[in-house]
Amino acid sequence: MTLNETDVEAIHRRVISIDAHADIEIPGKESPYVGRDGRSRVAPDKMAAGGLDAAFMAVAAGPGPRTPQGSAAARRLADRKLAALRDLVADPTNETDLALTGGDVRTAKRDGRRAVVLTFQNAHIIGSEVAALRSFHEAGCRVFALTHIGHNDFADSSRPNFDPSTGHHEPREEHGGLSGLGRKAVDLVMDMGGVIDVTQLTEAGTLQVLERSTRPVIASHSNVRALCDVSRNLTEREIDGIAAGGGVVCVSPFLGYLFDSTDDAVVEGIRAARRAAELPEDYLYPFELYWELPDLDERTAFLRSVREVLGKATVDTMLDHLDHIVARVGVEHVGIGTDWNHGGGISGFQEATDAPNVTEALVRRGYDEAAIAAVWGENVLRVLDTTES
Repeated sequence: MTLNETDVEAIHRRVISIDAHADIEIPGKESPYVGRDGRSRVAPDKMAAGGLDAAFMAVAAGPGPRTPQGSAAARRLADRKLAALRDLVADPTNETDLALTGGDVRTAKRDGRRAVVLTFQNAHIIGSEVAALRSFHEAGCRVFALTHIGHNDFADSSRPNFDPSTGHHEPREEHGGLSGLGRKAVDLVMDMGGVIDVTQLTEAGTLQVLERSTRPVIASHSNVRALCDVSRNLTEREIDGIAAGGGVVCVSPFLGYLFDSTDDAVVEGIRAARRAAELPEDYLYPFELYWELPDLDERTAFLRSVREVLGKATVDTMLDHLDHIVARVGVEHVGIGTDWNHGGGISGFQEATDAPNVTEALVRRGYDEAAIAAVWGENVLRVLDTTES
């Protein structure tokens, strides 16, 4: 049976749709990642317009000096993001609830409201204080990712940091995955009733989390390394392990993790763009270290040149990665995590208003309503439900 536009819209409105990873925007703080209107790509009104029911919002900090002062700065940023999210939820015009459980997300959907689930990203925020994770759980965080760019005291990042001012590049691994602190952090998250997000970890770190975690894990915004060979994407071994533990891999509309890495012309084009910007020619993903370019015009020119080399990615490009995971481990182990407000966005899927385009593309690929419901939300809710047990 061929479904028409009305049928697709009805399916989209019936299922619970969840974005498993977006960043919190601080009002008044300039950001290069917001929508063309200068506002969050997952603003509540955009979620309402696109029928996006819930977003996992990250209390995150990027790389910084691994010093007490550096961690203190990261903690201040995290606290500002927490405050911004609290303000968003407190504003009645947003019709948005803070969800602590899967049941809370379902209730919000039933009541015609949006839901946000708080997540924690980058243990650099807490320096080396494992117990400090408790304060984030008490603030409402239910999903915890130990790394972002650069290794920290807890775990190795799949994107080791480089300091152009000194020429220092972190080794590919520092801890061999998780450090002792990282293992204690996983145990604490389990004790608190949380879920670990393995996005940004090395393969070794992911596999160690899988061995240690007593709950399913998620990879909140990761794609398939077999289709795009960059360090941030997941190996087949990681995908298999996540699925075996009942977890979910959430594919992301991020061009740097979706390009054809087998195309020699594309690879050489990336290298040429990096040479022209005086960035290291070897890279973990094409846009790596753009943030280190001090001049805004240079940074913009570099990003534009890399995007031109990579070409245009579409919703179907992203769903090629989803199809790969479905074929390998089943439809019950995939989801969607956009990384909006921190770089995510492709043709046809730039902000929450575009969410129906994903449903339409899934229908075209032959997914029925039950499968679409699984992809859009039920799989992630299954993992979130474990925080109630």
